[in-house]
Amino acid sequence: MSEPANSVDKRADAVQRMFTRIARRYDLMNRLMTGGQDVRWRKEVIRRACLPAGGRLLDLGAGTGDLAREALRQAPSCRPVAADFTLAMMRVGQRRASSLPLVWCAADGLRLPFPQESFHAVVSGFLLRNVSDVLQCLREQHRVLKPEGVLVALDTTRPASTRLSPLVNAHLHYVIPTLGGWITGDREAYTYLPASTEGFLPAERLAELMVAAGFNQVDFRRVMLGTVAIHWGVK
Repeated sequence: MSEPANSVDKRADAVQRMFTRIARRYDLMNRLMTGGQDVRWRKEVIRRACLPAGGRLLDLGAGTGDLAREALRQAPSCRPVAADFTLAMMRVGQRRASSLPLVWCAADGLRLPFPQESFHAVVSGFLLRNVSDVLQCLREQHRVLKPEGVLVALDTTRPASTRLSPLVNAHLHYVIPTLGGWITGDREAYTYLPASTEGFLPAERLAELMVAAGFNQVDFRRVMLGTVAIHWGVK
């Protein structure tokens, strides 16, 4: 699941530049692309995180901090950290959450700047398809979780071929890039999304990697006509 160092650096730089360009309209595009369903998925992610009172949560690849803010809505006493390697995304999130007790941190998902056993839960939204080494990213999340801590990951997944595949393909390859061009002025960024979705792991394979990273009680649920999945596991 890893790539040569030069390829890793180039990919990370390209992803960072892309998210910097679309940061201001990123959340709006998520609502439009999913018909608002991503809001419901994020609520489920936080429910599955099973945060204890006062629990520490890491929202990894936080972007504008949607999951961290949802954690504070569901568990007001929790202590969330929103971590991302794209500063522009976090700046947008900081403006939207200026009154919330939310800590922001620049971080690389492959080399987290936190001690082991720091968090009761680690959650992510559409992070894993963008990293160059999924297993290493999962291992890092396992490392910073406390014993019995929960990982929950919301991400795209490679859709199976069904009778609805033509509809799914039209949405991925026409609707999303067209919307992205209109809303953000950056059609290229929203051409990357279907490519990264189709090039990412099937949900079953991601579950296997979670087990390989040390997680137990691993399971997942598909949504959005099989193009998105919510995975969870326990340390």
